[in-house]
Amino acid sequence: MQWLNHFFLALFTAFLCIALSPVLAKHIAVYSAMQNLIEQGEWGEQGTRQNRELVNAESSIYHFRLHQWTQTLPSPTLYSLLSLKSSPSETESVVEQGKILYDTEQFTEAVKVLQQAAAVFRASRDGLREAITLSNLCLAYQQLGLWAEAEEAIAQSLKLLQSRENTGISEERLQIIAQTLDVQGQLQLAQGQAEAALTTWQKAADIYQQIGDRVTLTRNRINSAQALQALGLYLQANKILNEVQQTLTSLPDSLIVATALRSLGNIRRVVGDLNVSRLVLGKSLAVAKRVQSPKAIAEAQLSLGNTARAQQDTEAALQYYQQAAAVSVSSITRIQAHLNLLSLLLEEKEVQRGRRQEAGGRRSNSEGDSTPAELKPLNGSSVGVFNPCSLWSRQETASAAVASPRASGSFPPASCPLPPAFIDKNNLQDALALSSQIQLEISNLPPSRASVYTGIKFAQTLAELKQKTTSDTPSWLDIAQQLSNAIKQAQNLQDRRAESYAMGTLGELYEKTGQFSEAQDLTEKSLFIAQSINASDIAYQWQWQLGRILKKKGDIKSAIASYNVAYNTLQSLRADLVTMNPDVQFSFRENVEPVYRELVELLLRSTVGVGAASGKEEEQSSSSSVPLSLQESINQDDLKLARNVIESLQLAELDNFFRSACLNPTQELDPVVDKKDQQAAVIYPIILPDRLDVILKLPNQDLRHYKTVIRQDNVENIIAELRKNLLNVTATVRVQQQSQQIYDWLIRPVSAELAKSEIKTLVFVLDGELRNIPMGVLYDKQQEKYLVEQYAIALTPGLQLLDPKPLRQIQLNALTAGVSEKRPVEGREFSELQNVPRELKEIKSEVSKSEELLNQQFTETNLQNKLQTVPFSVVHLATHGQFSSDAEKTFILTWNKLVKVKEFDNLLRVSDKNRSNGIELLVLSACQTAEGDKRAALGLAGIAMRAGVRSTLATLWSIDDRSTSDVMSEFYRQLKAGVNKAEALQRAQLAVFAKEKAPYFWAPYVLVGNWL
Repeated sequence: MQWLNHFFLALFTAFLCIALSPVLAKHIAVYSAMQNLIEQGEWGEQGTRQNRELVNAESSIYHFRLHQWTQTLPSPTLYSLLSLKSSPSETESVVEQGKILYDTEQFTEAVKVLQQAAAVFRASRDGLREAITLSNLCLAYQQLGLWAEAEEAIAQSLKLLQSRENTGISEERLQIIAQTLDVQGQLQLAQGQAEAALTTWQKAADIYQQIGDRVTLTRNRINSAQALQALGLYLQANKILNEVQQTLTSLPDSLIVATALRSLGNIRRVVGDLNVSRLVLGKSLAVAKRVQSPKAIAEAQLSLGNTARAQQDTEAALQYYQQAAAVSVSSITRIQAHLNLLSLLLEEKEVQRGRRQEAGGRRSNSEGDSTPAELKPLNGSSVGVFNPCSLWSRQETASAAVASPRASGSFPPASCPLPPAFIDKNNLQDALALSSQIQLEISNLPPSRASVYTGIKFAQTLAELKQKTTSDTPSWLDIAQQLSNAIKQAQNLQDRRAESYAMGTLGELYEKTGQFSEAQDLTEKSLFIAQSINASDIAYQWQWQLGRILKKKGDIKSAIASYNVAYNTLQSLRADLVTMNPDVQFSFRENVEPVYRELVELLLRSTVGVGAASGKEEEQSSSSSVPLSLQESINQDDLKLARNVIESLQLAELDNFFRSACLNPTQELDPVVDKKDQQAAVIYPIILPDRLDVILKLPNQDLRHYKTVIRQDNVENIIAELRKNLLNVTATVRVQQQSQQIYDWLIRPVSAELAKSEIKTLVFVLDGELRNIPMGVLYDKQQEKYLVEQYAIALTPGLQLLDPKPLRQIQLNALTAGVSEKRPVEGREFSELQNVPRELKEIKSEVSKSEELLNQQFTETNLQNKLQTVPFSVVHLATHGQFSSDAEKTFILTWNKLVKVKEFDNLLRVSDKNRSNGIELLVLSACQTAEGDKRAALGLAGIAMRAGVRSTLATLWSIDDRSTSDVMSEFYRQLKAGVNKAEALQRAQLAVFAKEKAPYFWAPYVLVGNWL
């Protein structure tokens, strides 16, 4: 019975990290939830076979990323029959044979053996053994994507355990029932049934508690936490994970504890809690060392390397990877470490990432270049293996004629015009030496899913290496051969998922070298395989790849159709896209975001307008931006779809920011301005590689579209210079010059229509770096006025997230809090804010019904207690804060703690569900965006949404000056007079502007969310 008490059922969690994209594979049952939560495990060495601790089977690798190949979730270990009370039989030996096949990832063969064993047990009326075998069969079916068969197997298993012949309350039977329920929960979660999985796991937990199986109960609770996260119940999930962490540290040292701590550390990394992840993984490593398990040590070091890399601690990551490779007894773990080392070598000296160019195409990566490829999960079906020797021979010049792909017999040579981003000579030598070592290690791997994925990842890394050098080694033929071998091996294993992925990656290689017909053929076949097994998580990648290829072939109509299908697939996967592993933001920007942007780019193409008639891409002066006639250019259906895609991208960015789909669209788009505020216009700028497009929504009118042909880097440089000058009190003239250009892009083309429609409020759904500057500072040179002098202004991450309701109907009741003294908190020094007491005092003079927490009184606990006892409509925090594109670096300062953005829903959300009104307005009057972070203002949108308030007023840079008090007091004075929030802020800014013309003092304030 000891093996049962120590049975380690592999964690099946709510979030699946896939390679290149951050998409959770809904249909990868056994490892569907969080591909990087559980790493490999091992058989313990304590005693006989019956007394071994069953940890995880030999490791498997399923998904890969460009920069980091993490240890990923292995196949869940099958149940053993050897502890059941009888002598081992020949059939039980067959089951063990099936387990060996499964552990070596020969899933098709494992299914055959387990089917035979189940039939024998059925014939002999051995219900318990048949039930265990059917549970194992369910796991094997899941690995092959055979969901109907998996459901039938687990249903039969549970039916047997509930039958009269197998009734009773023996501990043995109860343990088997609980384990079978765990398998059922895994299947349910993999199919997107998180609530059902949670219920099933709770039933299993009740049994584990009844029989006192503390260790397995702990793992069961981790499963439940992932289901809670999938349901959006993050507070409950976090509470469970904290309790699990405490439980694990109280258990005696064992391999199971080391593995569970590693799994927990990986969970923390996936959801973005990087500091906690590193701490927990350090404990896992310590336990592994104390139990003297080289395998567990290497796995912990590999996980630590991944977390260190996510923290951008490259030196530590290199050391951990080197250590893991040195001590590992598992070839897979060693190769993983070596591949991560190789990618770090390539990354360290990388030049101009994001400007990789396609063969002959000269387009930026954001337009669809997938070079170098990041890996996605594999999938498979049996179609012909493509011979890499069929790839066409290419001359050194880009104009060389394309020979027959089946006749020429060679791949493009080293001189193939794929401009490299060079790495230095020493790194190149190290990378080449390491790649040779990896090649040798891979050649010695036995056939398995792990070896297929290893080969694919290696091929992709070689392609990246090839892009960065002019060396003949590796050759394109070598890379293609590696992928061809992976396809053959996947077909031999009958692993359709792996086959699809290997074949699609080869198609990507064809795309990269300009062989679009062959690339299209491969991609379509890979897509067919993925769709045949309902693998939406990788299908979207081939749909996107097909769209890129069709676009390059000039078939724009078909390209749009393919992009649209990829977009719709991403939307269906939204809840699964959000928990990405350590390089989440890079993966999102490279492998999810481009689908949205490239679709918008295609939809907003026109034969009319600046530079469009001749297809020119040269930079135009901003004054040449002109509105396009709706009849002459883009139809309304395409404009509406483009706007919907932009809205969806805004939501996807926030999902990615939080690593969770915690925001739900609540509003149709048009009624917001058509009915609720007919004096508001919504402006959607979107920055594309060769132009800046804008969509305008006016009340009860068709959408407008206009654009400026200008390179993305030029747009971003102007924005960056403007942002720098805004912080300089003496740079007002330069601010006007630069902000005038942005005004000409966004406002001037429609200024007449705005006036004609009597617009008073402009609502911006900003894109990219535009979020880092306040729109009120845009300057109209002709009128010699800033935009804030003409319009009230608000920002929103998207109209679909709004539920606009006027504040004027609600009595102001404010809770104010602030820190004015110099504070050292969590290793950081925060300067004195001497004007905070004055600011809070003036607010109290305007809002008589208010309470104050200043300095020592301003703690997280005191703030929460106040919010639980009094229904405040406004919370005003005058304290240091920072907005960043990294949720870990987005915070506000209380007296003794940095409250991170992910804690905001816990900090500000009222627990009393009987209250009809939550907080209407959150004010953050001394915050700033993180220096050097181009997407820092995403953190502001994150705080605004996570806090659960209708509106957030914040500063993009901190001003410890009387002007802040003046703005805030006037803002509340206007609110009290019945003015809506956007107009109240406008009047408050203009009041300061009348006394101080430098934008530094009046411009940093932005209103996010409900402007009414």
